[in-house]
Amino acid sequence: MMIAAALDWTEVALYTLGGGVIGGVYAFVNKAVHKKHKEGSSSSATGSGTNLPTTMQNRLGKTRSTFATTLTRLRGKSTVDPSFWTGVEEMLLLSDVGITTTEFICEKAQSLCDENKTSSTDEALVIVKEVLLGVFQADREPIIKSGLNVWLFVGVNGVGKTTSIAKIANFYRRQDRSVLMVAGDTFRAAAADQLETWATRTGADIVRSTEGADPASVVFDGMEKANAKQYEVVLVDTAGRLHTKSNLMEEVKKIRRVVERTQDALKEVLIVIDASTGQNGLVQAREFGEAMGITGVVLSKLDGSSKGGIVLAIEHELGVPIKWVGLGEGQNDLVPFNPKEYVDALVS
Repeated sequence: MMIAAALDWTEVALYTLGGGVIGGVYAFVNKAVHKKHKEGSSSSATGSGTNLPTTMQNRLGKTRSTFATTLTRLRGKSTVDPSFWTGVEEMLLLSDVGITTTEFICEKAQSLCDENKTSSTDEALVIVKEVLLGVFQADREPIIKSGLNVWLFVGVNGVGKTTSIAKIANFYRRQDRSVLMVAGDTFRAAAADQLETWATRTGADIVRSTEGADPASVVFDGMEKANAKQYEVVLVDTAGRLHTKSNLMEEVKKIRRVVERTQDALKEVLIVIDASTGQNGLVQAREFGEAMGITGVVLSKLDGSSKGGIVLAIEHELGVPIKWVGLGEGQNDLVPFNPKEYVDALVS
């Protein structure tokens, strides 16, 4: 790969002392491509005004800026040569797609271009765009069936889990569906208060208890109410927990078992990830996936991040679909993820 060919292995060795071989290489590549991008571009990231419609085109300003700068340069080239593919690699790495997924995309796109004897940069970028779209899983529809639909939300602290739950509640209340929110986060001060405020605002119902209560007992009460009144959508909040803390992971597994006492009620286990954490979000999804068997990802704060390429890494490396994305601060700004809109916004 051209990535490997461009490395100064003396400098990589210094990074390796601090973070292992893979970590050393990754740290060096990230530094190198960010430095080159900074030197070669005078463009600034475009923000997304809150008055704009909630679309990928309008709200992915920072990640789009990273792509746009490189795309302009690539389209100005006279032919598809090795430097063209180096530019594509840099563009993806700058957006935090990561080495593994970047290499997969570039190798597949280059192979297709070679097969088709593509020499036009415009035609090559069309192929790159098709490969990007091909990374995504086919099935990503949020699971809503007849009967009880319980969604369990997990994730680390500070990723926007409670707010994401509230916005999903708002999404389904606008469709006139019955929604119950269960405040299973009894650890964080005012978490239940926050959810109750959102319940009042959206017209959803809530089951909550006091701070410090046993979260499994709160979820038990929630399931009792859900079964009695047959809510269409039941959204269960849980306390933020580090994926490395086994006792906290056991607690959320206990909550899952409480939900599963009602046959076929648990439809989704969704991890909420802050898009601005980039590759660290990939680690979180992998760890929670192994422990909980997650069915999808809610990616918050995608509009404010220049690391929007993490979407591709999650889908390619974990095979887990992104189901919802946060594109702003408003209560209507969490929307179902549309891969085609995402790729069209980045490569336009």
